[in-house]
Amino acid sequence: MEAALARGHVVTIFNRGQTNPGLFPEVERLRGDRDSDLSGLAGREWDAVIDTSGYVPRVVRTSAEALADNVRHYTFISSLSVFSPPSKHGLTESDAVTTLTDKTSEDVQASYGPLKALCERAVEEVFPRRSLNLRPGILVGPHDPTNRFAYWVRRLARGGDVLAPSPPEQPVQLIDVRDFAARNVRMAELRQTGTFHATGEPISFAQMLDECDATVDREARRVWADEDFLLEQGIEPFADLPLWLATGQSEEWSGFFLIDVSKAVAHGLSFRPLCKTARDVLVSADEPTGVKFGVEIPPEGLDQRREDELLEAWKARA
Repeated sequence: MEAALARGHVVTIFNRGQTNPGLFPEVERLRGDRDSDLSGLAGREWDAVIDTSGYVPRVVRTSAEALADNVRHYTFISSLSVFSPPSKHGLTESDAVTTLTDKTSEDVQASYGPLKALCERAVEEVFPRRSLNLRPGILVGPHDPTNRFAYWVRRLARGGDVLAPSPPEQPVQLIDVRDFAARNVRMAELRQTGTFHATGEPISFAQMLDECDATVDREARRVWADEDFLLEQGIEPFADLPLWLATGQSEEWSGFFLIDVSKAVAHGLSFRPLCKTARDVLVSADEPTGVKFGVEIPPEGLDQRREDELLEAWKARA
C-alpha cells in the first residue's frame, strides 16, 4: 500500500474489513468476501490488481474471473513454498512445483505450497499473457507477525549469551517486505508477465546475526550448539529457533535458502542492507501476533527461561 501511494497511484482495497480496518484512511475501501460476496467489484475498472491473500485455487479463480473483463493486469503473490520440500539447490522459475495429492483438498495449513502453485495456474488461465506470479521467500521488516527475523534482532539486543544453531555457515535468504512491495508495484506498472522468485541473495546464519548485532549496543556472545544436541533437547526447527532448518538430519529442505533469484535481479529487484531492516525492527513497537491463516499459533522463538536451560545443558556437555 505504502509503495503504491508513494508512486502516486489511486488505490482501492477490497477485503472484509475485519483486521486493522482503520489503516490507510485515505484510500477507497470496498467491503466483501472473496469466497462469498464479490458484488463490490461489479461495474468497476482498474489498471492493475495485486492479489496478496489468495490461498485456495477455487477462490482465486472466482476472484480473477470477476475481474477479467475490467482489469488490464493481475499480479498474484504466491510463495517459494510451491517447492515443498525444496531439496534441490538453486531452484529456478522453470523447475517443477509440488503437486497436490488430494485434488479436492482446500486445507491451507497442510497443503499451503501445492495450493499456491494451483492458484498460480488459475490466474494464468484466467489472465493469459496479462498475469504476473511473484514468489517471495521469508519477508522481514516492521509489522512482521511471525517473529522469525525479529526474534534474532531483539534477542541480540538483550545481550549476554545467545543460543545459536550450528553450523554458522548454514544459508539464510531474507527480503525486506518494503523492497518486495516496491518492486511489485513497479512490475505492475510495466505490466510485466511471467513468474519470478523474489527473495534475497543467500547469506550465512552468522552473517545474518552480524547484521542484527550491528544495530545493538549490548555485547551478545553467540553460543553455537550443534544440531544433534538441539534435536535431542526437543527444539523444533524453524519454530523454537527461527530460520533454522536442521538440514543435517534431512536433505529435503536443504534448498529452501538457496533459491536462484537471478531472473528477478536482472529485472530490477534490489535489496537494502539487512542491518537497516534490523534497525527498523528494533525501534518498532510491533509484537508478534501469532496468527497465520486466521488461526492463532504460538509466536516463534524461545523464551528466556528455556534458552537459559539449553545454554546450561550445552555448556555442561561441552
